[in-house]
Amino acid sequence: MLQNYLPILIFLGVAAGLSLLLMTLGFLLGPHKPDAEKLSVYECGFEPFEDSRIKFDVRYYLVAILFIVFDLQIAFLFPWAVALNKIGILGIAAMGVFLLILVVGFIYEWKKGALEWD
Repeated sequence: MLQNYLPILIFLGVAAGLSLLLMTLGFLLGPHKPDAEKLSVYECGFEPFEDSRIKFDVRYYLVAILFIVFDLQIAFLFPWAVALNKIGILGIAAMGVFLLILVVGFIYEWKKGALEWD
């Protein structure tokens, strides 16, 4: 049975050897002339003007979480809608509770001002 895997192991060995050889050749034969421009931090064409560890507003994270939650909601709604005839009244009630929880959460976020961008 191991003979079936021998061509795969040979292929992986050749691929690993060739990649190491090419990386080593590139490192040895490539130019080594670092200057200030190459070593400087690139930030969208501008010189860096602040520390990269500044605090982000929590609203960025709230909007990202809301996007993920409502994206997952669509992922649950599509199969539910396809199987609507087979799941009966219990499936409709379960999806109603699911959507109610999401709507209550969305209204809470809206009232807290998480969607306001001043």
